[in-house]
Amino acid sequence: MESQNNDHCVRDAGKKTSYANNFNKYCDPNRWASYWHQINSVLGCRAEKVLEIGIGDRVLANYLKSNTSIDYHSVDVSPDLCPDIVNSIDDLKDIEDNFFDVVCAFEVLEHLPYEKFNKALGELYRVSSRHVILSLPHWGRHFSFDFRLPFIKRIRWQIKLQIFGKKHKFDGHHFWELGKRGYSLKRVKSELVKAGFKIEKDYIAFESPYHHFFILKK
Repeated sequence: MESQNNDHCVRDAGKKTSYANNFNKYCDPNRWASYWHQINSVLGCRAEKVLEIGIGDRVLANYLKSNTSIDYHSVDVSPDLCPDIVNSIDDLKDIEDNFFDVVCAFEVLEHLPYEKFNKALGELYRVSSRHVILSLPHWGRHFSFDFRLPFIKRIRWQIKLQIFGKKHKFDGHHFWELGKRGYSLKRVKSELVKAGFKIEKDYIAFESPYHHFFILKK
């Protein structure tokens, strides 16, 4: 696989200014905690070659490139974000089978209609050789408990409840979300297994409870 020629691609200065001016609005502490889980999950798979689908604000990309020897590549549907490859997650036509050790898509799949979920999973399965790591928005009432005292092991507990399942309305970004009516965690896990994956681990990030992580193995 060869990266597409993006030598001409320069990120718009106005967009950079917009991110800077809205830092506290977009990158709150919960989101930064989610970035930690993204990086930690990728490193935990001990990959040599990683594909990230959906560039976002490049926190994962910058960390892996600056602090590891991992061969990192990116895919995005938007060419103005300057990814290595311009493809959609449900049609990774420019990537060979089993090309990457780890393929990750953090907060991406909800931007597709749920009818395309299975096709996207099939593409993720095809281009990865070992692991796929996902995170999805998980709606619900979250309750947590964090207890710390000197000389006592830290105790953490959390639960997310979907009481009176809320119907999802497209907000211009998300077509669906975990926990809302028709999109139960049980249903999504079933789709992952049908796609051929083994769910090694799934969890709600304690510090960022809106994000549900899945570590999947072929």
